[in-house]
Amino acid sequence: MKCHADKLPDHMHNTHQDSPQADPRASALALRDLRYRWPGAASDVLDIAELQLAAGDTLFIRGPSGCGKSTLLSLMAGVLVAGSGELSALGQSWSGLSASQRDRHRADHLGYIFQQFNLLPYLSVLDNVRLPCRFSAHRAQRAGEGAAESLLQRAGLPEAHWRRPAGQLSIGQQQRVAAARALIGAPGLVIADEPTSALDEGLRESFMDLLLGACAEHRSALVFVSHDSRLAARFGRVIDLPTLNRAASAGVPA
Repeated sequence: MKCHADKLPDHMHNTHQDSPQADPRASALALRDLRYRWPGAASDVLDIAELQLAAGDTLFIRGPSGCGKSTLLSLMAGVLVAGSGELSALGQSWSGLSASQRDRHRADHLGYIFQQFNLLPYLSVLDNVRLPCRFSAHRAQRAGEGAAESLLQRAGLPEAHWRRPAGQLSIGQQQRVAAARALIGAPGLVIADEPTSALDEGLRESFMDLLLGACAEHRSALVFVSHDSRLAARFGRVIDLPTLNRAASAGVPA
């Protein structure tokens, strides 16, 4: 299997095997009576009655700064745990897991595209794309032989770039590598946090073609946050978070 990172530093290897199982019959995302308050804050930053996302659904979330978008994505990914209410990803409640179990469930079943990409600049492009397979045997098994190469071809990144350190790529190229990394191994849920904010129109459209096409192919649910309302028409559902979030009027930074 070629889905591996040959030069990954030893301290980043993850062999933990305590892996919660995703329920293939469950919603990709299910949220009910969710409330979250930052430690020491006087009021909630999020108060959402209900939100569900089925396998293969695409959801576009928009809203101004401070309405809770980043906090909501962190809760969806199990990085934060709600103070009250319930949030499940692929049938598994985040609140029912220990920190290490959340890490494992996230590695096995979620792909995340960060606004600043978060590539490891000293690793090659291929090794960056293969990182989820290093952390998750489940993702590696689903990816199979040549998955990283296939995704990079689909992303339109020339093969001459694949063995370069990721830090040598342009912003647009790094963004496509970040998308390939999130998509490898067909995660059941993909979360994208403002991933097109640094791209011009042409690169933005080709990126969206890659992301939406790969998610549709594998029935991965997609949650996409952006200020760019021009992208909303490409999604099955569109949510204005201030309308959904009953705490948004409090003005708490998110």
